[in-house]
Amino acid sequence: MAKEIPKDRKRLLKKLKNRYRLVLMNDTTFDERFSAYLTPINVIAGVVFVFLVITAVVVGTIVLSPLKEYIPGYSDTQTRLNAVSAAIKADSLEKAQAQYVQYFESLQRVLNDDLDESQGPGLASDSLQRTYEGLDFSVSEEDKRLRVEVEAQEQYALSTGSPYSAESIGLPGIFFFTPVRGVITSSFDFTSGHLGIDLATEEGEPVNAVYDGTIVMASFTSDGGNVIQIQHPNNLISVYKHNAVLLKKVGDQVKSGQSIAISGNTGEFSDGPHLHFELWYNGTPLNPQEFIAFSS
Repeated sequence: MAKEIPKDRKRLLKKLKNRYRLVLMNDTTFDERFSAYLTPINVIAGVVFVFLVITAVVVGTIVLSPLKEYIPGYSDTQTRLNAVSAAIKADSLEKAQAQYVQYFESLQRVLNDDLDESQGPGLASDSLQRTYEGLDFSVSEEDKRLRVEVEAQEQYALSTGSPYSAESIGLPGIFFFTPVRGVITSSFDFTSGHLGIDLATEEGEPVNAVYDGTIVMASFTSDGGNVIQIQHPNNLISVYKHNAVLLKKVGDQVKSGQSIAISGNTGEFSDGPHLHFELWYNGTPLNPQEFIAFSS
């Protein structure tokens, strides 16, 4: 048997379903301009719908615009990016710290001679007690050919005649490009103050960078004429003087063999078309002939 609806609820439902007429009319002529039939249920539904639309518009405007950054407690995009970056760095530091701890523990065991088989065959003490009986240490034909090839390739590398070796400068086996085509007319002489070499060449020859680097000077001086200077890696500096024209400016990046100037005869200390070339390391002049293979 169906449950009977209370009378109070019936009267409420009836009132909500009652139809009302909304009329707009001219107050003077009483002409009817607009009329509509409404019920309380329709009015409530309409108000709720309008409220939801306004709420969606306001929330969307705040979320999709920078206005959200003005809400207290809401972090901006840059703050979140900084937090993520800090978390990544912290994780990397934690891993690095764990590696350092493991390294120092291993080093401490080595210093205390506390090695055992459980640490691996590479650290076992008896691994040092190995015999090499039966091994053939004679040079094979392949090794001989390889040594000949290496010696031929290294004849133009940095030599050991300088106070600084190639290893001490940090450029072992690096090939320096010849700065200009010409003949050496004046060699390096530290005692007389001639801190470079002079290369006699025809005027208009391209002057090339001997190695990769950055132009740190490109100007005119009274004694050196048009001078250009390059800062190379490992605190190496090369200087090119008496140029007719400079092709690069300060700050330009250059590659080995790239033209940086045109040879000429500028400056008080120039008595003919030539290039005065200097090579410096840590503030000390080097003899370029010991580092660069010049044609005779």
